[in-house]
Amino acid sequence: MNRIEAKLAELKSKKEKAFITYMTAGLPDMEGCQKIIKAQEEAGTDILELGIPFSDPVADGPVIQDASYRSILKGTNLTKVFDMVKELRNSCEIPIVFMMYYNTILHYGVEKFVNTCSEIGIDGLIIPDLPFEEQGELKQYLGDEKSPVLIQLVSPVSKERVPMLLKDARGFVYCVSSMGVTGQASGFHKNVENYLAEVKNQSDIPVMMGFGIKTAKDVENVKHTIDGCIVGSHFIQLMEDAEYNIEKIKNYIIEFKKQLNE
Repeated sequence: MNRIEAKLAELKSKKEKAFITYMTAGLPDMEGCQKIIKAQEEAGTDILELGIPFSDPVADGPVIQDASYRSILKGTNLTKVFDMVKELRNSCEIPIVFMMYYNTILHYGVEKFVNTCSEIGIDGLIIPDLPFEEQGELKQYLGDEKSPVLIQLVSPVSKERVPMLLKDARGFVYCVSSMGVTGQASGFHKNVENYLAEVKNQSDIPVMMGFGIKTAKDVENVKHTIDGCIVGSHFIQLMEDAEYNIEKIKNYIIEFKKQLNE
């Protein structure tokens, strides 16, 4: 088991739900980003999604698009993120998932990218613009026990594809709660409860719900089905509004975790 699988197994044994956050690498700067990751581990974040800034983040809404743009302007790139995580691993064991777009991996070199992830301790990958049918090139390098696991995404209209997507899947399955991009305020898909239940019935790995979640109350109606949830756009906005104040960030995490597991 890698860090993701070990953490989720631990939570299952304690009958707790997983709390996963998303943040954009390089904000407020590299040093500040590292401090926030450490603070999240201390506060109880179970798994961290670390977004690699990209110029055309097609799956993301305005909050994450803006964060990605601001990070790029600060000079953030994949090499610098690798260096930051390598240093971070000297004192931090939180499971880290890169959320990124495939062009960044191609530009870096697929084999070189996977090898570097393995060396520095990246535990998982979420690549929203890489459909299942195109994952072969990447997967050929992911067989090593130290290599990251590829997280599969499913949506409310993926019903026919779920068995294929979940075959040999590892880590957790990322259930998108609504159609469209991240951070939408229009609410969850109208059949979200049935959709999540169907995925859960077919999945041998934990099921996480993401997109549009702000508080633990947002997932109250589906808490009996899912194994955890992911907060992205709201978390980025919260950090920005709090001017990256560590205590405010930690308080949000602590309170969310408490309510999620009540």
